[in-house]
Amino acid sequence: MSGLTRRTFLTITAGAAGAAALAQAGFANARETHGISAFGDLKYPPDFPHFDYVNPDAPKGGTFSLVGTNRQFNQNFLTFNSLNSYILRGDAALGMERTFASLMVSAADEPDSMYGLAARSVQISDDGLVYRFALRPGLTFHDGTILTAHDSAFSLNILKEKGHPIIQALLREFDGAEAVDDQTLVARFKQKRGRDVPLFVAGLPIFSRTYYSTRPFEESSLDIPLGSGPYRVGRFEPGRFIEYERVKDWWGARLPVQRGLHNFDVIRYEFYRDRDVAFEGFTGRNYTFREEFTSRIWATRYNFPAIRDGRVKQDILKDETPSGAQGWFLNTRRPKFQSPKLREALIYAFDFEWTNRSIMYGSYERTHSVFQNSDLMANGKPSADELKLLEPFRSKVPDEVFGEPFVPPVSDGSGNDRALLRHATRLLNEAGYPVKDGKRVTPRGERLTIEFLLDEPGFQAHHMPYIKNLAVLGIDANVRMVDPVQLKSRTNEFDFDVVIQRFGFSTAPGESLRSYFSSQAAGIKGSQNLAGISDPVIDALIDRIVAAPTRPDLVTACRALDRVIRSGRYWVPHWYKASHWIAYWDMFDRPAQGKPKYARGIPETWWYDPAKAAQLERRG
Repeated sequence: MSGLTRRTFLTITAGAAGAAALAQAGFANARETHGISAFGDLKYPPDFPHFDYVNPDAPKGGTFSLVGTNRQFNQNFLTFNSLNSYILRGDAALGMERTFASLMVSAADEPDSMYGLAARSVQISDDGLVYRFALRPGLTFHDGTILTAHDSAFSLNILKEKGHPIIQALLREFDGAEAVDDQTLVARFKQKRGRDVPLFVAGLPIFSRTYYSTRPFEESSLDIPLGSGPYRVGRFEPGRFIEYERVKDWWGARLPVQRGLHNFDVIRYEFYRDRDVAFEGFTGRNYTFREEFTSRIWATRYNFPAIRDGRVKQDILKDETPSGAQGWFLNTRRPKFQSPKLREALIYAFDFEWTNRSIMYGSYERTHSVFQNSDLMANGKPSADELKLLEPFRSKVPDEVFGEPFVPPVSDGSGNDRALLRHATRLLNEAGYPVKDGKRVTPRGERLTIEFLLDEPGFQAHHMPYIKNLAVLGIDANVRMVDPVQLKSRTNEFDFDVVIQRFGFSTAPGESLRSYFSSQAAGIKGSQNLAGISDPVIDALIDRIVAAPTRPDLVTACRALDRVIRSGRYWVPHWYKASHWIAYWDMFDRPAQGKPKYARGIPETWWYDPAKAAQLERRG
């Protein structure tokens, strides 16, 4: 007991005893389960050998290189200056989540189910407020040190206290975690917690308590953190590339939830600040896989020699997940954007039909809803169940909430639809924004100006015709190009007029909705509520979604929420497509059964084919 006083020893002992008592309380009717889901349904039985969407015998090896298409928390698509991706500070490298294990992992062919990774099983208390995870034996960090429940408890508690504001918001109904012993973790939740909060907790990374005992967790740093997952950080140059090397003796590799996954020896992310330059990098084989997001490039530039002779393959993969929302989000914290009529006028000024045909080769459909391409989206008049939810708020929402949901207008495709612009003019005048000396002014008599904040040159072409129409209305608008770091800083601080945002939700959203739409998130710097939505009705409907006891109740509440959000005109909706455009150098193979329903599955389920790679080399 060197270094411990008797008082300290008694305190530690009492704490352990208290945790043990807590772990036993309320489990009289608990059952041990290998997985969890939002509504309790699981596709896979306890003894399943592997997920259905993988090739369990996929060979390991090779390199997969890409420009990243998914990010989390403080990660940046265009650059990076940090390897800490779980805090607000810094711009973290894409892919850092690959270096950490979690208690459980998602099944990509189920809407929201999770199965044990570091945890072999979990017991849930009778009231659903205490989860007792049993960890597997033999868990280690990348340096060989033992991973225990104490590390998991440390990780969850430090993320709740010092993690990115989005993480902190999602952990609002998580009370904390304790390690009963090295193999047993107890996680506690608040009364009426969201049904998805335990799933979020189970999917968070496990950090080394020892590693962070000598380092501040909240520091933005390029030091390589000690990981626990299938990959470790390899070579990197900040802002240019980062490589993740497969951990070949990783303890999780043969578990049912990991068989057939993580097949590449190296995954390399390349960073470009310009989409056209990034495309040229792909044609020159600087990286080997690309998902295309620019319709102009997909329609006109995939005719280079390697496409024509078959060295590069193209494919279109169906996207069955909710498409969510993309658009210009209006910062309603600023007085000039607080009028719903003004915001609606801005919607009428955007000619989607012309933009889609002239700039995007007719590749997209118009977005109407934050739940686009899902059964959560409101259509037609409210159902009886929706009306029952909405009726208590009748005096607090626009009348349209009880009729057809708002849909952006369809233009004549001319780029200058006079009828729509006249309607926008009428809305602006009714809102108290008259024209004075040829320029639109606010009720205070100040010139109405709009700055679009942007960090990707590829989007400038979409802004120009919109800005032209705004000028017809007497509104002075311009695009301000900034670098990715500055864009992130300004959006974190809500220092902007209008910015493009894209987001989507799972088929069973819950607590995550608060970060985008709640009054609380509107005041939290770094939150995803860029529009500054602050409406007690929306807050109440989110509460109903979070508490929904069944899937039908969830769908009804989401549709009601969708109607209220759309009535607020918080954004100028963009567009969507229910597919992935992909291209790749022909050196890979993939499962014959295709992609999982709820994920792209790339690169996780693909693998390197040495024979194809050798043939590619011979062909130059």
